Amino acid sequence: MTSPKGTLFLTRSELAALMTMEEYIQGIENAFRMHGEGLTYGTDMIHGDTPGELEFHIKSGGLKLGERLYYGLKINGSCFTNMPKFGLPNIMGAIILFDGEKGFPLAIVDSIEPTIKRTGAGTAVAVKYLAKKDSKTLTICGCGNQGRIQLKAIKKILPVQQVFAYDQDNEAAKAYADQMGRDLAIKIQAVEDLAAAVGSSDVVITCTPSKKPFMMKEFVAPGTLVASIGSDSPDKHELDVSLMQGTKVVVDILEQCAVAGELHHALEADILSKDGVHAEIGQIVAGKKPGREAEDEIIIYDATGTALQDTAAAALCYEKAVEKQMGRYINFFE
Repeated sequence: MTSPKGTLFLTRSELAALMTMEEYIQGIENAFRMHGEGLTYGTDMIHGDTPGELEFHIKSGGLKLGERLYYGLKINGSCFTNMPKFGLPNIMGAIILFDGEKGFPLAIVDSIEPTIKRTGAGTAVAVKYLAKKDSKTLTICGCGNQGRIQLKAIKKILPVQQVFAYDQDNEAAKAYADQMGRDLAIKIQAVEDLAAAVGSSDVVITCTPSKKPFMMKEFVAPGTLVASIGSDSPDKHELDVSLMQGTKVVVDILEQCAVAGELHHALEADILSKDGVHAEIGQIVAGKKPGREAEDEIIIYDATGTALQDTAAAALCYEKAVEKQMGRYINFFE
């Protein structure tokens, strides 16, 4: 790639038009593989609290895409009273993408579009390596935007035929079932009996902001993959800690999950040690450790969301935008 014209700005709508889910899945799988092979660098996460309700999530990390090194920094502000109070999105932020050799700021992009898509793509990659290959029944817990993306991404990997939709707001679950059932042409049923749905499912996805566990060990049948996506800060908690005991636990980034994910709660409860974690997903993608080894094993995938996913997604969007001559440039150094 030639020298940059300046720093490229990309809006949410421009990003949405750039990438398919298949491209996100391929890019995120490659990012995980590189991490498993020790080819990533500078991965870090900070939670920044404020005196009010706003919390900042700051993630950074670098990787190689093709022949170019990239380094990404994402800053998201989360305030779940923004919409009712101010009419603003509850989560807003930006990714700054740097040349990983020169430090040049290549792009500043909206963070929400790639974050939503890379999160779904990350789960799809985990499902590819950890779910039973013939998995057809899925439970989605949390029927917001991420619940929609999760299903769209997983459907690219598994032959999904039946979906159970669960939400604390049953009307939201019904709306999800109606819309997503029509959009994807699959059978989706809104449920209030979570235990029955989970017990009948091959794959269970939790993508909620819950601070109190609702997924209990007794719900989960042998052979199930449970992927917890919502616990990305220390106070969030979707899975009862007993689910982590005696099951195969896979994480996205070990040290990150140890301070912010479901693993964090299991460590605090002395249910599991870091040495008891089977693998990071990158180690499995890279072939360093096995994924599913038996049809009847229960696997827990603890995903806090990684800067590597953000950097990979931003870099792919940047390269495609340059190719398609999208966005607008500014020069910080004038």
